[in-house]
Amino acid sequence: MSSEQPPPSRFDDDMLFREKPGGAVDYKDWTEKPVRYFTVVDKENASILGYLWAGDEDDAAAYEPRKAGGSRATNEGMSWIERLREGKARGLRPTQVLLELYGDPEPGGRGRPLPGSLADAPNAAAVEAFAKSA
Repeated sequence: MSSEQPPPSRFDDDMLFREKPGGAVDYKDWTEKPVRYFTVVDKENASILGYLWAGDEDDAAAYEPRKAGGSRATNEGMSWIERLREGKARGLRPTQVLLELYGDPEPGGRGRPLPGSLADAPNAAAVEAFAKSA
C-alpha cells in the first residue's frame, strides 16, 4: 500500500483569468494599420533603447524595446507605457500622445526621444522588425 495521497481535485479545475475593474487603461498593443513612431535613446550614452509607435485607426500604441539594447531597453519600456496610459486616461488619441511625448526633450526615465526621428511605418510589425534588427 502506498502512503502517497492523490492531489486535491482543485488542481484539476480550469483557472479563469478575470481582470479587476479599475485597472490600467491601455491602447491596443498591435495594429496592421499605418503608425507613426520615434526612436527612444539613452540619456547617458545616446544608444538606441527602442521605439514608441502609435496608430489612431485601431486605437493602438506601444513601446518596442531594441533587442540589442538588452535589459536596459526592456526595462525602459515601463516608463513609456505608463505615459501612454496617462494619455489614454486623459482621452487622447494615440498619435496625440505620441506627439506630446516626442515634444518632451527630457521626460522621466532613462530614455528620451531622438530629435528628427519621427517617422511613418506601414504597421506595428514594421516597427517591431526595426527593434529586432537594430
